[in-house]
Amino acid sequence: MADKPAPKPGHFLPGGDGDQGAAEAETRNPGAAAPLAAPTPRLGGDRDAVQPQLAGSRLDSRRTTLSGTRLGPPPAEDRAAAAYREVFRPEPIPFVPKKRSKGLVALIVVAVLLAVGGGVTFVLKVLPKFDDYVANPMGTPSVRPSDGATATTGPVAKGTPDADIVGKNAIYSAGKLPVVKCQEPAFRPTSKENVRSYYQALTACMDKAWEPIVTKAGFTFRSPRLIVFDDGEETACGVQQNLALYCQDDQGGSVTMPWQKIVENYPKHKAETRAEMAQTFSFVYGVHVQNLTGMAEAADNLADTAANKTAELEVHRRAALQASCFGAVFFGAAQASFPLRGELLAQWNDLVKRSGDEKSKDKTRDHGSTKSVTLWMNQGFATTNPGACNTFVAASAKVS
Repeated sequence: MADKPAPKPGHFLPGGDGDQGAAEAETRNPGAAAPLAAPTPRLGGDRDAVQPQLAGSRLDSRRTTLSGTRLGPPPAEDRAAAAYREVFRPEPIPFVPKKRSKGLVALIVVAVLLAVGGGVTFVLKVLPKFDDYVANPMGTPSVRPSDGATATTGPVAKGTPDADIVGKNAIYSAGKLPVVKCQEPAFRPTSKENVRSYYQALTACMDKAWEPIVTKAGFTFRSPRLIVFDDGEETACGVQQNLALYCQDDQGGSVTMPWQKIVENYPKHKAETRAEMAQTFSFVYGVHVQNLTGMAEAADNLADTAANKTAELEVHRRAALQASCFGAVFFGAAQASFPLRGELLAQWNDLVKRSGDEKSKDKTRDHGSTKSVTLWMNQGFATTNPGACNTFVAASAKVS
């Protein structure tokens, strides 16, 4: 058997030398060879143009002969042109404005106004609550009462009237000042620093005497801030002009004391200067006690609301006479260690006689007459009890 020639390339492929079916078909029907099937479906393809060899297959309704070019749209006469234009070049949809019903527009406007109005109402009602929690972050939130229950509030605390603060103060029943051992400060007023040291030592003594009583009466004790100022200097009490003053401030109270006139007078009047320093400072410290117990502010309120100038001056006299009495209470409690005798006592009494309003340059009746000053200072010194200094319930004749 003669060897057959080797197959050529493509022999086993459709249409190759080995494809007898294709050769026979060509012999029976020349020129009827079918073109290659289109690799992609044609939009809007016709089922009648399906290739005969694919009929009945799964692709018979999805593939058709490719026409046109892959680089552009199909020709205008092609049936796929309309589909191409619809996908890639659609006609713009015209905008046709719709007419709203006037009733609907009015309803929208009313709804917006109600929303805005509701927002304003919400802000007005919520912000005060917010401010309250900012001011009092630990405050108790309000509780809505249950159905049928009546909303109730707790009792409102009543403030103490100013007249009761000064006339029924707890300091009056706290008892006598304890006996204190406080010698006269050894610093002699020969310089500003010595004057400051003298007042610092005296402050410590008075603190020791008054703190137990103020605390027993239920008040918080604070030592006053001491300011020794130059003449014309601005201090917590304003611009100072050689006057001892007391001021309520955020430091708990300040005692402001001059020094230049004291240093100038001391070489010529030693006993008088020492007596003046002790007596003046005790008066200002007495105002500090009034401040600690709330009486200073209450007295100011009473003076501000007095019916007339005469009544206002009487309130000022009651307050000043009480401060003098408080100062004398201390010296009575410390008389064993800080004795007022001899020339020092003589100068002390002379200062009391010259401290009345009738002896002042402007004659203003705001600190008490010599008679009233002597009365209250002697009463405080003898009893060593703040209860003896209640000038606010005394008869007007005793606070002249």
